[in-house]
Order: sequence, then C-alpha cells, then structure tokens
Amino acid sequence: MNQRPTSSEYAPYYSTYIRLVPEEGDLSQILKEQLNSTYALLSDLTDEQGNYRYADGKWSVKEVLGHITDNERIMSYRLLRIARGDKTPLPGYDQDTMMEGAPFNQCSVAFLLEDYKAVRQATLTLLSALTEEAWIRQGTASDSVFSARALACVIVGHELHHLNVLYERYGLKRL
Repeated sequence: MNQRPTSSEYAPYYSTYIRLVPEEGDLSQILKEQLNSTYALLSDLTDEQGNYRYADGKWSVKEVLGHITDNERIMSYRLLRIARGDKTPLPGYDQDTMMEGAPFNQCSVAFLLEDYKAVRQATLTLLSALTEEAWIRQGTASDSVFSARALACVIVGHELHHLNVLYERYGLKRL
C-alpha cells in the first residue's frame, strides 16, 4: 500500500504519529526496513543499558521497546478486525496501566527484541494478504473512525516517535 490515509481516516490525536511516516514508499517495505534498523539499533545493548532511564519516573529503554511491541499488537489487532469488515467498536487502552502490569525490566534486551521481531513478522504477514478494498475499509476504535491503512501508519509512526525519544533523551546513536 503506497497511498497514505486522509485525515478523515483517523482521530486527530494520531496525526502526531502519521505525519512521521514517509509520504513515499510501500508501508510493508517501510515496516520491514524499520524492523531491521530498530533491531540493529538495540541489539548491542546490554541489559544494564536496557534498564537506563533518562529521568526518575520515565520508562527504561526496555520498557520503551516493550511498549512499542504492545502497541503494535493492539494496532495490528484493530487493523485485522477493521480490514476484515468487523464493525464492532473496539475499545481504547491505557498505556500506563499496561506498563504497570508489564515485566519488561525483568526480561533481557535479547528476549524483548525477539518478541518485537515476532510481532513485526506477524504484522507483515497480515498486511501481505490485504486487498486494496481491505486497506481502505473503516471501523471504530477508541471511539474514533480508523481505516486499516491509517492503523498501519500508526504502527510505523508510533515506533518512529519512540525512536526519536530514544535518540534525543536516552542518547542512543542513529545508525
């Protein structure tokens, strides 16, 4: 899918993420490249480095990676339901509540990267089978209208947002 969603295909809140998505290129290819670059960026971190927080009360690098993965699971699930034509309104989620229940800091960076990779592979498999009609199909999530392609863009943009935070506040070096 090369065509980006219009602003009528997602809630205004998500424009923060969608505007980070490159305007050109196939979304599946962008997701594959993102998988490779994110994996390369984080794969050399020690677990001690993964536990780093840039300030008290902020997430560790491991928690940021776990959050990216959790968010992709949720957005991919929404994308699946909407792409298949399910009109059941889908609920929102509270990232802070989910983080409270997550064991990310007890996991190794290597484990979290393998989990991230597995989730991304599942997303790519899902997207590879979508028809043109399915990409533009719309449904409701978090009390807002979304198209399947908008949710794919949210996955890309959400990760880009958090990678920017890792570069700017955690001191990770761009590859």
